[in-house]
Amino acid sequence: MTSHLRPTRHFTPRSTWMNDPNGLVFLDGVYHLFFQTNPEGVDWGNMSWGHATSPDLLTWTEHDVALRFSEQEAVFSGSVVVDHDNTSGLGEGDAPPLVALYTSHYEPGSPRTGTQAQSLAWSTDGGMTWRRHPDNPVLCRQSADFRDPKVFRHPTGWVMVAVEAVHRQVVLYRSDDLLDWEHLSTFGPLGSTEGIWECPDLFELPVEGGPRTAWVLVVSLGSGGPAGGSGTQYFVGDFDGRTFTPLPGDTGQWLDVGPDHYAAVSFDNTGDRRVMIGWASNWAYAGRTPTPTWRSSMSLAREVTLRSAADGRPRLHQHPVLPDDLLQHRLVVPPGGRSTLTLTADEGGDPLVLTVDTADDRLTLDRSGCGDVTFSPAFPTVIEASLPEHGGEVDVLVVVDASVVEVYALDGALTLTAQVFPTAPLNTLRVEAS
Repeated sequence: MTSHLRPTRHFTPRSTWMNDPNGLVFLDGVYHLFFQTNPEGVDWGNMSWGHATSPDLLTWTEHDVALRFSEQEAVFSGSVVVDHDNTSGLGEGDAPPLVALYTSHYEPGSPRTGTQAQSLAWSTDGGMTWRRHPDNPVLCRQSADFRDPKVFRHPTGWVMVAVEAVHRQVVLYRSDDLLDWEHLSTFGPLGSTEGIWECPDLFELPVEGGPRTAWVLVVSLGSGGPAGGSGTQYFVGDFDGRTFTPLPGDTGQWLDVGPDHYAAVSFDNTGDRRVMIGWASNWAYAGRTPTPTWRSSMSLAREVTLRSAADGRPRLHQHPVLPDDLLQHRLVVPPGGRSTLTLTADEGGDPLVLTVDTADDRLTLDRSGCGDVTFSPAFPTVIEASLPEHGGEVDVLVVVDASVVEVYALDGALTLTAQVFPTAPLNTLRVEAS
């Protein structure tokens, strides 16, 4: 039985496959999470948009499939915006429509087979039912790998960031009405380019401790991540309404140094807060994880902020939306110290071991003895990461929710997300300092 592996606060699908979060949006007190799913099984395929909602980012209700695949079209990743001014003309009455921009992956038998293009759907009932636009696709480059549109409102109009995945490029477009799009600029390759680029996001944040703001461009990579397999990087710079320009010397930073955090994107319509969710898995082994009746979960929602690091470069800090009912522990490791936190089941088996060493500035998560680690040779059992530059002591928060472990160090300057598959629930912890 694997029921003890299902998280309670990280969203998981009832009985299907799941990967990238899509269409994150907040409307009328409800958070909407759409996601890549196979509505017909626990393996990747038949890509469609699943749908779940939450009042608090912690308690989720799964709904019917929002956008379902067809014989000619798979529904790949995208985003949802609240069209407050009804620029699209798709609203009814006084309520603004929700507008989804998503990638149509055209299957054999379609006149567009072999290409990917951006299509539009809209909802006038708060996201519960959707209509595809009759003029889809609304943006086509005659490309096989043009996908994952993330749309946001800017003083110059609607802006879309999408990818030419194989070319490791982010392409930017602008629209007045979400229907007609003009090309603005192209960014990349830069930073990590080992894997194809996917699931971009672009947003502005204030830099804490100063009067300025900066723009953050997030890009996921199918391989070449910091712990092996897939991962997510980000760049900090400026966006003038047309072109994103990274800060001098910025060649990218990792959003999460663990093996299981991918395709993280942010919610639309959350005001001054920037809240992100990622897929808590890894393309290197996602299809083989030992949960046969459902597959994968999302990360906890994280509010992100920008702070100037010791080297003067802005760095993202991530703070989880955290309930009281999860197993969690905070520790502070002094300069030159070393602390080890061991999590086990009641009987003392399935140890998961976190070591924080401030003398060597290393953080290590050892899951080699924690249950099933043999289902894939690509599943890394020991994850190591360098701690960012710091002033001395290191604070660490560890959160465990069944099969997902999240680690936040230095007030969220470093995060590490990892799956574990113990034979019994991890519910006992021990801390040793030296």
